[in-house]
Amino acid sequence: MCMGWTEAQQKVIDTRKKNLLVSAAAGSGKTAVLVERIISMISEGENPIDIDHLLVVTFTNAAAAEMRGRIGKAIDAKLQKEPDNAHLQKQVSLLQSAQITTIHSFCLNVIRNYFHRIDLDPAFKIAEESEITLMKS
Repeated sequence: MCMGWTEAQQKVIDTRKKNLLVSAAAGSGKTAVLVERIISMISEGENPIDIDHLLVVTFTNAAAAEMRGRIGKAIDAKLQKEPDNAHLQKQVSLLQSAQITTIHSFCLNVIRNYFHRIDLDPAFKIAEESEITLMKS
């Protein structure tokens, strides 16, 4: 993806070995920047990583689905240029298991996997709004 990135956007794309929080107004290009960052991390350099080694967190299910879709299209575009790239071919199959999720879903997954560490009943469930209202009254 060759776009005219701003200096701040290019810094996000190029930064490595750090966790990043990208926060900006709607329509500012966050998704495009993050997709470009992810694609460069999984396809460039001496040691490209596998996409399932990344954690990509969004606030909505729609944003997570859009991110996954855009990453898939970007991988496909790279594969058009490099059809014999085994690493990129592997990323296509890893994409569905990659942690591209909402903050709520990620936290719920952590709790489900480590309930015993926080002394939580493994049969816990998320309360519905109506149940919360009843509990408050």
